Amino acid sequence: MQSPYRKYVPWALADAARVSLACGNEFRQDAGDADLLRILDMHSQLEEPYLHDHDKDQDALARFMLRAAGEQMIYQEPVGRELGRAAAMLTQTTGTREARCLRPGWEEELLGASLSHYVGIAQLLWASAINCAGWFDPTSLEAPSAERICAEIPATTILSVTEKHFVTDTAAFRQANKQAQVTADPLLRRYEYNPLRTTPLVKGYGQGLLAPVSQLIPAKASPLGIYYTGVARFGDAFAQDLGDLFEAYVGRQLGLLPEATVLPEITYGQNRSLSVDWIVVTEELVLLVEVKSVRPTAHLRLATERRVKDLQRMLGRAYEQIDNTAALIASGRKEFAKVPTDRPVHGLIVTMEPFHIVNAPMQRPLLPATTVPVTVCSIGELEDMVTITDAPVGRLLLERAADAQRSTYALREALLGHDHARNPVLDAGWSSYPWSRGAAEQVPAESAGAAL
Repeated sequence: MQSPYRKYVPWALADAARVSLACGNEFRQDAGDADLLRILDMHSQLEEPYLHDHDKDQDALARFMLRAAGEQMIYQEPVGRELGRAAAMLTQTTGTREARCLRPGWEEELLGASLSHYVGIAQLLWASAINCAGWFDPTSLEAPSAERICAEIPATTILSVTEKHFVTDTAAFRQANKQAQVTADPLLRRYEYNPLRTTPLVKGYGQGLLAPVSQLIPAKASPLGIYYTGVARFGDAFAQDLGDLFEAYVGRQLGLLPEATVLPEITYGQNRSLSVDWIVVTEELVLLVEVKSVRPTAHLRLATERRVKDLQRMLGRAYEQIDNTAALIASGRKEFAKVPTDRPVHGLIVTMEPFHIVNAPMQRPLLPATTVPVTVCSIGELEDMVTITDAPVGRLLLERAADAQRSTYALREALLGHDHARNPVLDAGWSSYPWSRGAAEQVPAESAGAAL
C-alpha cells in the first residue's frame, strides 16, 4: 500500500515474474526500481474483455468480477489461519471413513518430512524471503547463527524438502506454464494459473533461491497447496480422504458455537438416504450445513463458457440436499425428531476454498432454487463466525437473510464489527509447528529469517 502509485501488488508482481520466466531470453539484464515500476504500470493497463463485451453481453460484468476476484482475492486470505488449518485438519482431525492415503506415514511419504516440519520449512523460507530481499541462500544453514534452526529441523531435511517441493528453474517453469494454459485468448492470459503457486522459488538467477512473490511461499503449505501436492502423487484417493477430513473438521468448528446443538448427518428411509452433513440447532434457527471440499476451477477463474456447468456440478447438489432436508424436517419425519420445527431454517454450504461472488445476483440464479435461504461460505468465514462473542450467530444470520442486499454479499461482511474469541482449533494447529513450541525453545520465523 506504500509502494509508488500502489503498483506493487502481489498479483501484478506474480504475472510480471511469470512473463519474464516464460518469455525472457539470454539477453536479459537486471532491472532497477524504475524498470519494475514501468512493468507494473504496463500490467495495470492490460486490456480486459469486459471493455469489449459490456455493451452486448449481459453476463460481461459477472465474468469480469469472477476474473478480478480470482486474480486478486486469493492473495488476501490470512496466512496464519491458512497454515494453522493445515495441521488442525490433516493431523488433528479424525475422519469417519477408513483412509486410503492419509494413513500413518503419509506425511513423510508425500512431503519428505512430518507436516509440522514441512510447514516449519515454509515459514522459514517465507521469513528469509521477507528479510533477505526475496532470497534464500542454502549455504546460510552452515552459519553458526543457524544452529538453533537446524537443531529443530535438520539442514538436510530443510534442503531436500525445499528442492523437492518449492523450487523450479526456467525450463521446468516454461513447460508447466504451457501445460497449465486453458485458453488461447490473449486477453485472458494474466488470469491463467501461475506455476509459481506450485513452485514459488526459482534457481538459476544468482547464488541461492529467488522468491519473486513472497506471499506464494506459505500458500504452498496451506491445505490447498497440500491438496494439489497430494493429488499429483496419489490421485483422486487423496482428494477423497481430504474430503472426509474436511467434513469432520467443519463439525469441529461448528462445535465451538456456544449454546448450540450440533447433530451429524441423519440416515432415513428404506434406502438409507442421508441428510445434510451437519444440523445445528440454536435458539434462533436451525442451520443445515452441507460440506463441499471443492475449489474454483480454471474455467470459473477465467469465466469461460464452461463456468456455469462447473459451478452447477460442484455446488448444485448441495442446494438440493439442503432443500430436501428442510422438507424432511418440516414433514415431521421420525428420524428428525431431535430437530425442532418451531423456528426458521437456513442453509449453509461450506467450501474448502472461497467461491467469490457466488451469493451475488449475477451468480445465484445459475444454481438451484430453494425454499429456505442458502448461503455459500468458505471454511475461513466459518472459522470466523463460530468465534463471535457479542451476539448470537443465529440472530446475525437471520438479520443478514432479511436484508435483500446484504444477503447477496459474502458471509464475511456480516461478521465485521463484532467481537471474536480466539479459535482454539486453529490455535492448536498453529502451536504444533516448530517455531511456536514453548517460549524457552522458540525460534520465531522472523528471527529465523534474520539469522539466514
